[in-house]
Amino acid sequence: MRPGAVADALARFEWAFRQPGRYLNASEVWQPGLEVEDARDDLEKVMLHLPLGARRDLGRLIARIDEEFERRTLPDPRPVRVRAPDGWWWARTRER
Repeated sequence: MRPGAVADALARFEWAFRQPGRYLNASEVWQPGLEVEDARDDLEKVMLHLPLGARRDLGRLIARIDEEFERRTLPDPRPVRVRAPDGWWWARTRER
């Protein structure tokens, strides 16, 4: 991971969660090609390499991010076999 990757990932979530409305808008992205799901992937990768104390601290922050992301998205209606094999956050949809 590059320096600043965690700060960038957290900034993407902060930006997304500031957007108005109950649900996240799929058409609004931080930058083209940079979805909040990508930011969540980055945070997951970082967790694998942190020492225990830092992993706990970031884990608490990620848990709050996950709660808000789940609250502002819906389950993906496509069958499980069609979904991305990545983290659960890729199996959510931001469109109603």
